[in-house]
Amino acid sequence: KAAEWKDKVDVLILCGGSATDLPKQTPEFAKLFNVVDSFDTHANIPTHYAEVDAAAKAAGHVGVISVGWDPGMFSLARVYANAVLTNGADYTFWGRGVSQGHSDAIRRIPGVRDAKQYTVPVPAALEAVRSGSNPTLTTREKHTRECYVVLEEGADAAAVEKAIVTMPNYFSDYDTTVHFISEEELQRDHAGLAHGGFVIRSGATGENNAHKHVIEFSLKLDSNPEFTACVLAAYARAAYRLAAEGAKGCKTVLDIAPCYLTVQTDAELRAALL
Repeated sequence: KAAEWKDKVDVLILCGGSATDLPKQTPEFAKLFNVVDSFDTHANIPTHYAEVDAAAKAAGHVGVISVGWDPGMFSLARVYANAVLTNGADYTFWGRGVSQGHSDAIRRIPGVRDAKQYTVPVPAALEAVRSGSNPTLTTREKHTRECYVVLEEGADAAAVEKAIVTMPNYFSDYDTTVHFISEEELQRDHAGLAHGGFVIRSGATGENNAHKHVIEFSLKLDSNPEFTACVLAAYARAAYRLAAEGAKGCKTVLDIAPCYLTVQTDAELRAALL
């Protein structure tokens, strides 16, 4: 029935999962509407961009993808820090918190009734980065992943665990622990959706790189979905404004100027926030 709403919706915000929903939904709905999504499988963003771009351009719409905090706000922090400290290294840490995308990926495994996945920074790695020593860290050395899984009756626990720990783009590059628990335990002990993380760039300037600099951007979120919704709403404003200017095709947060996001006027921004 979506087609019935064509020309009645300014911007359609897509809130599906990145594993199987958004790769199909965003290009399809971009044929009918200006769209915004929160696609967060980093490795597949170039492919997703190309598909949404083709659909949106053909239909004369704007599609803004990979909106949220990572990708999203963290992406902006990385680009700004790279532009300023051209000689340096980037580090991103997530958590400790519930990853909605990873939890959704687990729930789509046959035999899984429900699940929560926690991303946990390795404290020693975070400390080393903040020291400015520019350590070389593998994906596995920066984070661990903890999964709490409720099985369907009769499900093969060993098969489910193997499917989780070997899942590419989600778990295969991490030390992953899987705990099988009851539905009651999941609701009692893992009902929250807190998350957060850190983007850090450590660099050097001056003769012989004598002067060290660390740029750090962090988020601490009581509710990951509520915060992500706020970011999506801001970029929906931008999608509407871009479409009104005649823009077409796919955009990311890296393509959109800050003034398109806010409810404040340019003059108000210059007076209060510049």
